[in-house]
Amino acid sequence: MSTTWEQLQGAAMSLARSGPIKDRLADAYRNHLAFVRAQDLPESLREEFRTCHDALTRERPLRGEDAVRATVRKMSGSEADELACSIVRLFAAIVRECATDEAQAALMHANGMVINGRPHFSGLNGARAKNGSAQAISV
Repeated sequence: MSTTWEQLQGAAMSLARSGPIKDRLADAYRNHLAFVRAQDLPESLREEFRTCHDALTRERPLRGEDAVRATVRKMSGSEADELACSIVRLFAAIVRECATDEAQAALMHANGMVINGRPHFSGLNGARAKNGSAQAISV
């Protein structure tokens, strides 16, 4: 099972391939975005993801097609371009979020704030042990 990050990466890669933009959008949704749950995204990205999801599934399908196919069929080329850009922006945003999280984890680890693989927060806010007790240091 792929992670949310990997699914967004796959969607961005689908959009980067050659072929008509509407076909690439449908592929990105069916093979990647359909497997992403908004609650698995950082709070700051959920609304944009829901907007993209809704924009790709808003039309009622005709016989023999699904909502995605019906939606991209009715979309203008410029709408398809804008939606593709939104999906790539989502991928870039989650990459930034993951990089920030990893940098924070590395900083905590480097500062001795990770014990047995778990964050240890007693070192936050400049707290320092003095005579066996923690004392806050104002900065």
